[in-house]
Amino acid sequence: MQERRIKQVFPKAAQYDPEWVRKYSMGENVLFNLESLTKSLRLKPGMRVLDLGCGKAISSIFLANEFGVTVWAVDPAISASSNYQRIRSEGCENKVIPIEADARALPFADEYFDVIIAVDSFTYFGTDDKYLPYIARFLKPGGCIAIVDVCFTKEIESLNQVPDFLQHDFQNYWYYIHTIAWWRKHWEKTGLVEIVAAEELAEAAVVRQEYIRDYKQSDKTDPFAKALELDKQEFITFLN
Repeated sequence: MQERRIKQVFPKAAQYDPEWVRKYSMGENVLFNLESLTKSLRLKPGMRVLDLGCGKAISSIFLANEFGVTVWAVDPAISASSNYQRIRSEGCENKVIPIEADARALPFADEYFDVIIAVDSFTYFGTDDKYLPYIARFLKPGGCIAIVDVCFTKEIESLNQVPDFLQHDFQNYWYYIHTIAWWRKHWEKTGLVEIVAAEELAEAAVVRQEYIRDYKQSDKTDPFAKALELDKQEFITFLN
């Protein structure tokens, strides 16, 4: 029953070996989040796409396979050589270019990309007031920046507002997480972009359920999945 539901909600991602996806996702199922995000994008063959904070590059492989785009897979923590081996094993070496670089020091020309995507990574650098003006310079006129990430349904402005289930890990993992309204204001005030969508991920409930299920079946420590399991009020969700 659950497998059928996944195929209905994520028909593209469901084609990939779930064990392969679990092995190379750095958190929740990255392909579920990415497929949800791409439903609102017009990706066309030949487009240049920056996959910012790509992790182990399976998101980049997915984009190349499913949409025929050329992807620059950028991450500072995973070696380009390691990602290249994965990219090559999936037959995408001509469509995905792995680069080991920090999101704040990108080696690209201005107006180089048609689309910039960040899946489960933007909160690590994008809360800086100066970051959107920086990343926007790499986007072609009329291009698109699209993110999907974790968020709160209510802004935490002081420590006494932290829910009990987040108290233990808040200052390690959660203090930089914000609401959708916060992100909208954060981007709007720059005057650099037109916000087409700022909303809860349509498939957030499925992503959440699957993330918790994988966490329970794994012996890995995952503070984000643990928090989701403890979050009975659905204080945590996902935005795009």
